[in-house]
Amino acid sequence: MAKKKKGGFFRFIKVVLVLVILALVGFVGYYAVYPDVSKLKRANPKKTSFMEYREREWKRKGKKVVIQKKWVPLGRISPSLVKAVLIAEDDKFWSHEGFDFDAIQKAIEKDLEAGTFKFGGSTVSQQLVKNLYLSPSKNPVRKIEEAIITWRVERRISKRRILELYLNVVEWGEGIFGIEAASFHYYEKPAEALSAEEAARLAAVLPNPMKYKVKGGSSYVEKRASLIHAIMVKRGIVIPAYDELNTPQENEQRPDSTPSDLAPADAAPADNDKPLDRSDQPNSP
Repeated sequence: MAKKKKGGFFRFIKVVLVLVILALVGFVGYYAVYPDVSKLKRANPKKTSFMEYREREWKRKGKKVVIQKKWVPLGRISPSLVKAVLIAEDDKFWSHEGFDFDAIQKAIEKDLEAGTFKFGGSTVSQQLVKNLYLSPSKNPVRKIEEAIITWRVERRISKRRILELYLNVVEWGEGIFGIEAASFHYYEKPAEALSAEEAARLAAVLPNPMKYKVKGGSSYVEKRASLIHAIMVKRGIVIPAYDELNTPQENEQRPDSTPSDLAPADAAPADNDKPLDRSDQPNSP
């Protein structure tokens, strides 16, 4: 009788393991084909999953907030802004394949020390996937979904297009999405006219744009923006005394940025440059 019970228990365990494996295979298989990321090559997303999440949140709180967003091509975004964002959020963007394993390792080490699981260290590609398709939840299942889709995006979409998509959908304040809307909201000018200092402040709040304000007396924003700007100066991206040369005049026609404007040459920090620590700074709540 005891042998029969023991055999039945092991059969039960085997069935459970088979079901778990089948579920895992189905899960991976589903996100291996869905969503159709190839559409992102040409189609600009009208509304992201994260925007819809914010709308549900506002409705639940009884807030009447209208999303502000305006699409702008990458060539009409200030190179200073592009480079400030990469310094702040993903300094290895041009060289990695969707994942910054050094930043992930640092994030895990900090989580273990603090006894929490924040899952920081996300790249621009990961943040884009999260904004477009997923919820802001930080549970392990969502991170697996994010990893699978990020892997697919990096293989289907060019780096320049990933960057263009990200800068047009990322949150920059309550109801403010994308750099063009943020630029007009905070500085009353188009994204192509942003100065290096303005770009640094905009990049500084990206870890949590609902908590940190572009304009205000936050010591965190001041310190982080100064550090971003200092790195830009050190790398030769900005010459402080001539920063105004980065800002097109009102009637000046600035041609679209060429690949050299956004080339990976300045993405890899010099030996004496220390990239900003992103291990504990998730981009969304």
